[in-house]
Amino acid sequence: MSRAEIKSLAQAIRERRASQSFDGEPMPQDDLRKILEAGLQAPSSYNLQPWRFIVVQQPEQKRRLRGACFNQAKVEEASAVIVACGDADAWRKDLDEVINSGLRGGMSESLAAASRESIPHYFAEFNSDQMHGWLNKQVMVAFTHMLLMAEVLGYDTAPMEGFEQDKVHEVLRLPMSYWVVAVLALGKMQGPDKFNGGRFPFSHTVFCEEFGKPLK
Repeated sequence: MSRAEIKSLAQAIRERRASQSFDGEPMPQDDLRKILEAGLQAPSSYNLQPWRFIVVQQPEQKRRLRGACFNQAKVEEASAVIVACGDADAWRKDLDEVINSGLRGGMSESLAAASRESIPHYFAEFNSDQMHGWLNKQVMVAFTHMLLMAEVLGYDTAPMEGFEQDKVHEVLRLPMSYWVVAVLALGKMQGPDKFNGGRFPFSHTVFCEEFGKPLK
């Protein structure tokens, strides 16, 4: 697949639209890896990195996944589809490695000791809804990193929240602890670009120091 000239981040943010259809041409694995690596570099609470990404490229598997996404054609048309999940057990399984990695990177022994105690205590209080809410926040930061890297590399994207949790679990054979957060279709747009819906001005959404005071 030939791709467009690399865009600046500012240009990618400004020009990005959710593509409605893709041409299905294969994506170079090097580009796909760059997009995934961008997600892996995202920040996360306690650096727990609870995201898990399932990449779907094979036609038959894309067809199955389409059936779990309300039959949206772009799932099957995309060059690649990234299903972004959060692992509710990541804090249990990965805590030791996260702390050891922090120590190698300069974390103090006292902070490491405190983290070993405070992190399990924090998550032990979570119910299912609270955990899913936490995972949504963490995974969407990484998801946005990947979306923007794809746009910078000249690809078109379609972020999707239209899917059925149980059916995606079944198609991808996900562990019970996984929570599907969003789906990202990638490739080259087919047909016209989506219209520009516009954005609210600063005065509508941005305030200074307290609500109602404009940022000058």
